[in-house]
Amino acid sequence: MEQIIFMLAGLLVGGGAGAVGMLLKQKGERAGAVSLKEQMVREAEKKQEDILRQAREEAARVQEAARREEQEGKQRTMQLEERLVARDAQLDAKFEKLEESRSRIDEQIQMLREKEAGLSDLQERAKKELEKLSGLSKDDARELLLSKYEKEFESDILVRIRKMEERLMGEADKKAKKVIGLAIQKYANEVASESMSTIVTLPEDDIKGRIIGREGRNINAFERLTGVDVIVDDTPGSILISGFDLMRRFIAKKSLEILIEDGRIHPARIEEVVEKVKQDTNDLVMEFGEKALLELGITGLHPNLVKMVGRLRFRTSYGQNILKHSLEVAYICGQLAQEIGADVRLAKMAGFFHDLGKAVTHEVEGSHAVIGATILRKFNMDEKLINCVESHHNDVEPMCVEAILTAAADAISGARPGARSDTLENYVRRLQDLEGAASSFEGVKNVYAIQAGREVRVLVDPTEVSDLEALTLAQDIARKIETELQYPGEIKIHVIRESRMVEFAR
Repeated sequence: MEQIIFMLAGLLVGGGAGAVGMLLKQKGERAGAVSLKEQMVREAEKKQEDILRQAREEAARVQEAARREEQEGKQRTMQLEERLVARDAQLDAKFEKLEESRSRIDEQIQMLREKEAGLSDLQERAKKELEKLSGLSKDDARELLLSKYEKEFESDILVRIRKMEERLMGEADKKAKKVIGLAIQKYANEVASESMSTIVTLPEDDIKGRIIGREGRNINAFERLTGVDVIVDDTPGSILISGFDLMRRFIAKKSLEILIEDGRIHPARIEEVVEKVKQDTNDLVMEFGEKALLELGITGLHPNLVKMVGRLRFRTSYGQNILKHSLEVAYICGQLAQEIGADVRLAKMAGFFHDLGKAVTHEVEGSHAVIGATILRKFNMDEKLINCVESHHNDVEPMCVEAILTAAADAISGARPGARSDTLENYVRRLQDLEGAASSFEGVKNVYAIQAGREVRVLVDPTEVSDLEALTLAQDIARKIETELQYPGEIKIHVIRESRMVEFAR
């Protein structure tokens, strides 16, 4: 028992000693931790002081640099201000000098003007004195000098004029021939000509009697309804329809062909057939117009204008069909415009519509060019196009190059060989008018119209007309023919001044 007590006591004493040891150990560790913390705090404070010291030193350096820059900036600003002040002073001095120079120049200009006015007065007085002394006015003296030197240097002036004219005309002729040749080469249409009569072929000659009818009632009714003359003669297998109006001849021909095929020929049937053919012809007119416009690529026109275009198919001028002529002029005018860089579409339309007025010239009085322009204005067409149509016979002045091309293409189409037919009476009258126009000038001895009126040769008296006057005479004759006569194409005028010196050696 005592042993157990001693063992328990030992254990208690040993456990207490261990506990005390552990307590002492923990206390020692806490003391070490406190000293380590204090050491770390001291090191942190030391680092903070070092950082603060470095920051103060850096701030001092920055302040010092800023102060130096501020001082340098102030110095530069002061230097700039000094320079500006000096420059202002220089500019003020220069401006004062310029003002002084300007005032001196103004004074000099005023003095020059006064001198000029004085000189003008002196010149006027001198002119008046000269006019009094010479007995000639300024215009008279000019005319006297011009006439004197004109006679003295007449040959030199004439040579120079001829050289310039030959050079310019040669260049222009080459270019014009090239352009026209290319245009015509690209479009070579058949010659369009219409006669004054139409032939209707008959299946047999016995039908002629039925066409005439008892006591001529059938043929009289037919002529009255169609407005043409029907000529029935001994020519086998045909009869002739004669009339000036192409549309009437067309209607008469179609009606007669229907009547012959049908076999029933009497006044009532004739009236019925002629009326139906007239209605069909109106539809055909629209078809002709649409086809022609489609051929040129022109679309979007008013139907009434298209119908008016189709009516040109039944109009002629000098035997030339107007619709075919208009198509030809349109193509030629378009090619000319393409060669010289003008508006091709406008040129084509102008060439096609240039004779539009001829569709109604039998209904409206006036020039077909002016009538055509009026029609186009009613349909709100372009003003350039209207001017091209209105000016192609010089009724108004052309406003654009396409208008000049329209007139040229019209002349080319009309002047082509065989394009137009003419009666002997009109042909002779035109030649007489040409010779009469050239004979009306002083100094003209003889005039001969040759080459079917395409050329006029004028012989002048060399004692009355000089070489220089012969040149102006040719121009005057050309202008008179242009203004007073109507003719297709162009006319060449030759003024011939011949001097013959004859002497005999004995």
